[in-house]
Amino acid sequence: MPPPIVLYGLMSCAHCKEVRELLMDRQVPFECIFVDLLTGDERSETLREVRRINPEVTFPTVVIGDKVIVGFKKDLISEALAGPDVPQER
Repeated sequence: MPPPIVLYGLMSCAHCKEVRELLMDRQVPFECIFVDLLTGDERSETLREVRRINPEVTFPTVVIGDKVIVGFKKDLISEALAGPDVPQER
């Protein structure tokens, strides 16, 4: 079972869409938070959380277990999804 996955993204972000599609193709459960659709305290709290894990506050920011991946980095995302004991597809 994959670790918990959270994608912080923007609705208009092409790289965020690529990450969503990759995760859906892999059929792994994930939570997608569109930061640009949030308002008020919820938006402030979410941006504070993103800043804590990604000080540049750029998107997409993907959290897979204890790993943080900034941007659409397919190889790193795939590696994090597989975990340390699963051989990687090349």
